[in-house]
Amino acid sequence: MAFINFYQSRIVIFEFLVLVFIGICFSKLNGISDSHLSLDYYKKTCPSVEGIVRKEMECACLSDPRNAALILRLHFHDCFVQGCDGSVLLDDTVTLKGEKNAPNNKNALKGFKIIDRIKNRIESECPGTVSCADILTIAARDAVLLVGGPYWDVPLGRKDSIKAGYELADTNLPTADEGLISIISKFISQGLSVTDMVALSGAHTIGKARCVNFRNRIYGDFKMTSTSYINPISSSYLSKLKSLCPPIEINGSSDNNETSMDNITPNLFDNSYYHVLLKGEGLINSDQELYSSFLGVQTKKIVEKYAANTIAFFEQFAESMVKMGNITNKETYVNGEVRKSCRFVNT
Repeated sequence: MAFINFYQSRIVIFEFLVLVFIGICFSKLNGISDSHLSLDYYKKTCPSVEGIVRKEMECACLSDPRNAALILRLHFHDCFVQGCDGSVLLDDTVTLKGEKNAPNNKNALKGFKIIDRIKNRIESECPGTVSCADILTIAARDAVLLVGGPYWDVPLGRKDSIKAGYELADTNLPTADEGLISIISKFISQGLSVTDMVALSGAHTIGKARCVNFRNRIYGDFKMTSTSYINPISSSYLSKLKSLCPPIEINGSSDNNETSMDNITPNLFDNSYYHVLLKGEGLINSDQELYSSFLGVQTKKIVEKYAANTIAFFEQFAESMVKMGNITNKETYVNGEVRKSCRFVNT
């Protein structure tokens, strides 16, 4: 027992030193707690904006609860590339290479038509006033709320970027098979903490993953982290995953097959995602790393905390979402705009 405690202490020290090093390397952070943002930004110019977004999101989530996850993912992918500036919404043009077809985004992002509908409604009410970046940020909050998650006030006042970050989408966004330290570094580089990372990962409670992103997991260490060797329920779950996602891709037929990352309550925003991790059944490697990595002494404790306490998870998720939403693209306050269409820069 003494040896185990000594070993764990060494791991904690190593993890701390790695994170300190990462923090130093990424000391130049994005615009957290941006002074341009405020809760009453549209109070005089478009007081109905949040009501319009809420109504449209209610319709979207009523027609298909999965739309909540689509909008939430769009917001994440927007904020991690250049800050929350609506760049993820831009289509490719002759003069602009958007982020939608970057390898980490291609076939992974949907929900653009929902944002288009919201933008059209707001333009008819308050033309040229509300940025697409703000619309997406409000919509992400409402998406969570409408499927059972927490509420938080959204600071507003973002401007839309006139350029996109195709290359940054590959370097900044965490990937399904990434190791824990690498994932942590990507969050820290955005000014987000390890606690933020574990809380924001809880968004996967309403998400789905494609076969191409969980194939390595189910044919890799899934059996080792789960109880599928002895638990018939876990074994049956693994078998279903393998039938959905064969080990070798044939003619591109299965790569885009999808399944829920939370197989217990996939359409409800709750803390069951963390219970899935406790069972060792996280669908993608980067999720299970939070609990099973030998470097994850800190993240493991946070996972256990959120699994045991839904309120603690909800409170931290709301706080972390505000923090992430406040990552702004400072360039947009110099040359940004309020787009007329979220898909194209103004001409």
